[in-house]
Amino acid sequence: MDWPQKCAAVIPCFNEAKSVVELITSARRHLSTVIVVDDGSTDSTAALAASAGGIVVRHRLNAGKGAALRTGWKHARHCGFTWALTMDGDGQHSPEDIPAFFERAENTGASLVIGNRLDNPAGMPWLRRKVNYWMTRRIEKMAGVRVADSQCGFRLINLDRLSKLQLSTDHFEVESEMLLAFARAGFRIEFVPIEVIYDTETSKIHPLIDTWRWLRWWLAQPAPAASPLRAWRTMRVP
Repeated sequence: MDWPQKCAAVIPCFNEAKSVVELITSARRHLSTVIVVDDGSTDSTAALAASAGGIVVRHRLNAGKGAALRTGWKHARHCGFTWALTMDGDGQHSPEDIPAFFERAENTGASLVIGNRLDNPAGMPWLRRKVNYWMTRRIEKMAGVRVADSQCGFRLINLDRLSKLQLSTDHFEVESEMLLAFARAGFRIEFVPIEVIYDTETSKIHPLIDTWRWLRWWLAQPAPAASPLRAWRTMRVP
């Protein structure tokens, strides 16, 4: 597949002036189009992103990561792309891992490929690691499929399949909502190991508010069927 023609990078950003230029420059080594959704930044994120060759779409006010991603996906489809590669704007994800996503999608026919940090989480803060493990097990139980890392935002997404799903969360729970929606629709999901980068990154996650939002979303989900994991054959974890 001609990935530079079929896929655009979509990067939601809120005050990421420190990292956005290097991230766009590195991502453009693998993809010709990088869409940056400036989610109400008060710094120079938008100007710097444009100077680095990114296509900048702006939210006047901060609406949240989920809202920014939906804006980016919509813009990518409007531009004719059938795939989107999402990356966090804080430099947490290494663009050097991008080819592995393409290879996994081509080899498996997956509609959603998610980065997996939890098999080798060295460098990830201890508390975040524990919370991610806990959330991943909860999502795995609800989805009825094997899940390696439910919270990673580094993802390759088939936009045609995504357009058939109803995603409504505006904040960090969007990662869980998307994974669960793909699983319930029967779309194939795969995972690829990625590098964990936390040296200079400051998380935008608010420990109390965003945990409460996730729990509120989780508690609102219908109970999973009382059957064993039903898709182990279609979800291979490296």
